[in-house]
Amino acid sequence: MDRIVRTGIDRLPDLNHPMLSDRRIGIVTGPTGITADFRSTIEVCAGLASAKIAALFACEHGLYGERQAGETFGDEFEPYYGVPVYSLYGERRKPTSDMLEPLDTVIFDMQDTGVRFYTYLSTLFYVIEACAEYGKSLLVLDRPNPLGGLRCEGGLLVPGFESMVGAWTMPIRTGMTIGELAGMYNAERQLGCELEVVWLEGWNRRMEFQDTGLPWLMPSPNMPTMDTVRTYAGTCLLEGTNVSEGRGTTKPFEWIGAPWIDGRKLAGRMKSYGLPGIHFHPMYASPVYSKYKGQKCGGVQLFVTDPKAYQPVHTGLVLLHELSRQYPEHFEWLKPAEEGRRCFIDLLTGSDEVRKNIAKIYGLEHIISSWSSDVERWKRMREPYLRYEEGLG
Repeated sequence: MDRIVRTGIDRLPDLNHPMLSDRRIGIVTGPTGITADFRSTIEVCAGLASAKIAALFACEHGLYGERQAGETFGDEFEPYYGVPVYSLYGERRKPTSDMLEPLDTVIFDMQDTGVRFYTYLSTLFYVIEACAEYGKSLLVLDRPNPLGGLRCEGGLLVPGFESMVGAWTMPIRTGMTIGELAGMYNAERQLGCELEVVWLEGWNRRMEFQDTGLPWLMPSPNMPTMDTVRTYAGTCLLEGTNVSEGRGTTKPFEWIGAPWIDGRKLAGRMKSYGLPGIHFHPMYASPVYSKYKGQKCGGVQLFVTDPKAYQPVHTGLVLLHELSRQYPEHFEWLKPAEEGRRCFIDLLTGSDEVRKNIAKIYGLEHIISSWSSDVERWKRMREPYLRYEEGLG
């Protein structure tokens, strides 16, 4: 496929951007920070005559995508470029004054997955806050929302439920690019960050990632393909339960299961809902790590048959409803890691409504109705910040 879309990093060398003129820069990036011809963002920025790299910042999964989910790490050193690599997924989640003091401008270039609970988006918000607080310029290099920019799903995060998997009041599926969200967050929070975005060329809101002609690199170890990204927006909710979300299998987030699940029965129940764009197939698996390591698990594999029609968050809710009702003697919400902290499912969903009501007969309907109202509110909120056109159907 021809390369239809140019990302922020593809455009950057042509711009002579004033934020990079005789500036010391820090770069927040990872393995997805690449050009269409596979040059890394770090390499491109190192070649800019007007700027000098003084620091790198690593988010969850590490600078090179080498770390598993939830694995914290400390500061490191990048020997090739001879600069420190500051961890934003260890003791600190936000850049400190000492990290930013030697810098004039911070560049952010990370591919997200289009959903609230993917931690790169939270890191972006924390970087915006830090740059505003310490008077540093921030240049966001925009990338496509891999799920497109039209459909939004999920309830708005309720204040008090903020975390690394949900840093602000947004729905689960945002329908915005990271550049659009950066501008919205800065303005709505009245942070006053000196923020600019290098916008995409050739992208419109109807495009999913496969329409762009760009290469897909794993943004994290369990996000290998666009098939994974499509299902992740819904099946990630299983992370808050004792059901495997597929980690430790070759189909993370595309397969879900547990030793006590009858895959044939669950597939039949899920098919009965007539959910658009998705097929459920009974499938056994034995995860090699994470939940139920080495145990034979029944479950279902999700096949997205129509990406434009598929509603992953809605589908994830239906899965939770069926599992909690079919297996009340087995199904559990994971307990908080520490006493006094919130359940992980509450952080993923943005409130305690799902945990308290999804197993009730009319709980699913009530949540879907409530979340639909939230989506309409979100669409009104985001409208002033949308940069890209809808495109032709």
